[in-house]
Amino acid sequence: MNKLELISTLKERTNLTKSEAAEIVKIFFDSLSESFIKGERVEIRGFCSFHIKEYQSYTGRNPKTGEKVTIPPKRLPFFKCGKELKERVDY
Repeated sequence: MNKLELISTLKERTNLTKSEAAEIVKIFFDSLSESFIKGERVEIRGFCSFHIKEYQSYTGRNPKTGEKVTIPPKRLPFFKCGKELKERVDY
């Protein structure tokens, strides 16, 4: 499922217009992004949780040339599946 399919499903299951459903989905994802930027943990009970993992700088290699390259530190969102979602998928 992609974002457009999510909007269509929301529109079909509610009495919303397509633009209203799109706005709700946009607000949801914007809120997630803002929380990630702040470094906050996001938890949707029964579905999943996200937290930010911080990675230190390290020395890597360019696969084409074999040259050493310094990889800068980075912060990435990490997804953890919830217990209820695991049970629904694994039935």
